[in-house]
Amino acid sequence: MPAYIETYESGELRLKVDEALEALRACRVCPRDCDVDRLADERAVCRTGRRAMVASASAHFGEEDVLRGSRGSGTIFFSYCNLRCVFCQNYDISWQGGGRELSAAEIARIMLDLQNRGCHNINFVTPEHVVPQVLEAVWEAVRHGLRLPIVYNTSGYDSLHSMELLDGVVDVYMPDLKFWDTATARRLVLAPDYPERARAAIRAMHRQVGDLVCDEDGVALRGLLVRHLVMPGGLAGTGEVMSFLADEISRDTYVNVMGQYAPAGKVLQLRERYADVGRRVTSREVTKAAGLAVAAGLWRLDQRWRPVPARAMLGL
Repeated sequence: MPAYIETYESGELRLKVDEALEALRACRVCPRDCDVDRLADERAVCRTGRRAMVASASAHFGEEDVLRGSRGSGTIFFSYCNLRCVFCQNYDISWQGGGRELSAAEIARIMLDLQNRGCHNINFVTPEHVVPQVLEAVWEAVRHGLRLPIVYNTSGYDSLHSMELLDGVVDVYMPDLKFWDTATARRLVLAPDYPERARAAIRAMHRQVGDLVCDEDGVALRGLLVRHLVMPGGLAGTGEVMSFLADEISRDTYVNVMGQYAPAGKVLQLRERYADVGRRVTSREVTKAAGLAVAAGLWRLDQRWRPVPARAMLGL
């Protein structure tokens, strides 16, 4: 049974919704701490006011196998973002904001439609700047019969207050852990505190849901799944990232070492400024990154991008 059922039945979910919406009055929903009144539709870094903007919703088959299963992950893509990744693969959504503003009731109807279509879960993508609106929509959807696990699919740039509000609501956390180095984060996502904030959020997520647990068909029910995008020239600090996950989170952490980086967004527009990330990663770089994960003690690696045996990763 999804975590939010008990939270709803106890009345705590409604309290979380009210507290989250009040946080919009002087917004500190994410680490940007913009302090604008989003209840009055004021906007700052994330360019989002009172209502969340949804770019698309569908049964998505491009996610990890543990999420998509045989019937797809019920994915809801939110527009805009609290990060400014210069290499963003979804530049039109996260930077330019394609989509339309929806009420909580409208988002709830989308969730219920995805459930009726047979999706394995509800997958909120880029939700870190719309946590209050997400909670509001979940409350509406549960009232009308939602019973699917909820996946929180985030960049990792989340506040600890948001993590507290999501406790007992989210079943599967899927954060990125993009960078280890503050200087790299400042230059490529315009957030020098990203590494610290992401690590703190991941610690909180794991305390809430633990290691990833799947059903008999291999579909995720509850737990933590971490994504790490391999960057050209090792800019992401993969070795440090994997050691952190193994030593400070759990050696049973499910990790997707992602090898699909390609230049996009601002990197293509400002090629000279971002020349060091202006190429695709090589297969050797991806294999090396996976080897660093194994060397750190991690063993639950998603294999879709890199069907390489663990011994080969280590060069054995």
